[in-house]
Amino acid sequence: MTNNDIPLNQLTAISPLDGRYRDKTKELAEYVSEYALISTRFEIEAKYLVALSDIKVIRNLTAKEKTKLNLLGSKITLADAVMVKKIEEETRHDVKALERAFRQMVKGTSLADITEMIHFGLTSEDVNNLAYRLMLRRATDNVCVLILDELIDQLTERAQKYLSIPMLARTHGQAAVPTTVGKELAVFATRLNWQVLKLKEYQLTGKLTGAVGNFNALQLTHSTVDWLKFSQEFIKQFSFKPNLVTTQINPYEDIIEFFQIYTRINSIIIDFAQDIWRYISDDWFVQEVKKGEIGSSTMPQKVNPIDFENAEGNLTLANGILETLCRKLAISRLQRDLTDSTTIRNIGSALGYSLIGYKSILSGLARIRPNVEKLEKDLNRDWSILAEAVQTLLRKAKVSDPYSLISSLTRGEHINEEKWQKWIRSLPIKNDLKSTLAKLMPSTYIGLAEEITKRAAKEIKASRHK
Repeated sequence: MTNNDIPLNQLTAISPLDGRYRDKTKELAEYVSEYALISTRFEIEAKYLVALSDIKVIRNLTAKEKTKLNLLGSKITLADAVMVKKIEEETRHDVKALERAFRQMVKGTSLADITEMIHFGLTSEDVNNLAYRLMLRRATDNVCVLILDELIDQLTERAQKYLSIPMLARTHGQAAVPTTVGKELAVFATRLNWQVLKLKEYQLTGKLTGAVGNFNALQLTHSTVDWLKFSQEFIKQFSFKPNLVTTQINPYEDIIEFFQIYTRINSIIIDFAQDIWRYISDDWFVQEVKKGEIGSSTMPQKVNPIDFENAEGNLTLANGILETLCRKLAISRLQRDLTDSTTIRNIGSALGYSLIGYKSILSGLARIRPNVEKLEKDLNRDWSILAEAVQTLLRKAKVSDPYSLISSLTRGEHINEEKWQKWIRSLPIKNDLKSTLAKLMPSTYIGLAEEITKRAAKEIKASRHK
């Protein structure tokens, strides 16, 4: 067997998306594969014929014919797609290949008399711009949003579950003041929810304006038709915002903005993965040990945070593709060049790596829990984290320059509870203030963390029912 004879399967695929990770990405194939692209193009071409019939450009179609055309996209088989690809070997033009395949499909049917109206007055981009946006919207709504909502729900559930578990917060990597596990999880749930809501609500655009955006052929052949109105109505049926001011292509700013929402979502999850990785490293979170799993080929004791590392790696790849698309798609020479055609096909790669990241983070999240004893030990290791509380109370009591006073006594110092109490008693303040400060504890100095967490959970839940 030569290399050229190796059959395509998960072990021979050159991309890990269709190889190693096929089981994690296979649900995207229905929406963003080449087969999906061909099916969606058929859908648009067929519905265009129905629309032409509605404005009397072609004969009145029967109810049965309209139903057949409106459902054609969902009826395209893998064999139909293979036929299109076979024709493309000759045409070297994918949309023209689809047009010819469509002509063959209506041959011998009641639609044979309108064969010449297939792709009438259109440019390929009238079909492509709608197809790619439909694919992107459907993959988002039917795959990615579902798992992102699940991630938000899991984070919110754990934020409420760990509502009152205190932990040390760090700023600049250094001990800051106490917070709670629940509140820190609520931060990520809220950040993600805001962006996912934007993803759900974002309206993409669509165009049907001809070869260079002026309806030239359509206006010449049917000058009495209001093509601007026709275009708008045709686009709206796909829930897109009509764009009538175009070149041959529908400018990609809407897709770019849509991708940028994805990059923000992915960056938030990367941020979360890195934080949890550190918490696991510090033994603040512990991982569930599953029988039979191996953490290291040479160090038997290890339980590696591989889900969080996999999420970070794959989401970094996803953002790399998305950011490249954002830079490239904004630029097209004159009225159009072909560079967007080869790049926009990578929607599946961007969403595929994103989906692997989302699934990995969910898997990792399901296997961790706070190590309460270690959190408490590290929180109480250094009571100097209460210095903020002291200097703020002293300000309220009008003690002169308390920040400098406290800083001179605590900066760079590690203070245990005994030393803290002794230090409090030595402060040049009134006894009632000393009594208040003496009652302070790292585990109770959490501000409104619990209330913020409850409110965040309530707002996230409410946002799902707008």
